[in-house]
Amino acid sequence: MSNPAPEIPRHIAIIMDGNGRWANSRGLPRRDGHRAGAESVREVVEGCSELGVEYLTLYAFSSENWKRPKNEVDALMDLLKRFLREKGREMAKQNVRLHAIGRLHLLPDDCRAALENSIADTANNTGLNLVLALSYGSREEIVDAAKSIAMATLAGTLDPDTLDAPSFSTYLSTAPFPDPDLLIRTSGELRLSNFLLWQISYSEIVITRKNWPEFKKSDLQAAIEEYSRRHRRFGAV
Repeated sequence: MSNPAPEIPRHIAIIMDGNGRWANSRGLPRRDGHRAGAESVREVVEGCSELGVEYLTLYAFSSENWKRPKNEVDALMDLLKRFLREKGREMAKQNVRLHAIGRLHLLPDDCRAALENSIADTANNTGLNLVLALSYGSREEIVDAAKSIAMATLAGTLDPDTLDAPSFSTYLSTAPFPDPDLLIRTSGELRLSNFLLWQISYSEIVITRKNWPEFKKSDLQAAIEEYSRRHRRFGAV
């Protein structure tokens, strides 16, 4: 008897870690690791589209990443622009719809313009929803939500007694999307790194020791198979 097909998560989130380590292990500059990582993004987007995943959220640039050396930040912003320009056509062919979360106003003007153009160009696509977390930090997101709730309360448009977890979620930047079913982290690190702290409360977590540039469609499939073997109880027996 053949094995049953794995259950496909509706929403996969990925902490793409290890570009620098991949480059360092090969005696290459860190920017080459980021370039190699962009190819893994292409593979995973394509793989999710083929498998019927509805949402894919990628931790592309954290709020803490602004602390990196300026030349590395500049290289990452250039890579983002190149990715949007070159992969935009592929996304259109694959029926991928692009979204972005984070403090996008902190991005350089040319990066933000390229991002907004790609979002607009794919707005009518009906396939995979690709969410890029850019200049994103979950603590900042939660603080911003709390500020919005406080302002709505002061304005008299919100009764705080009516606030619960589902209604709080509507103030987060991820409000249009379901919570992730599966969180994947590469490079073997065992931490969440300020990523979707509210949203992954009940996500299954799969850690791989592979660095992100080594992560391919077969690794995505293996993570989904691991996810499908889990029994998700959501606090029940």
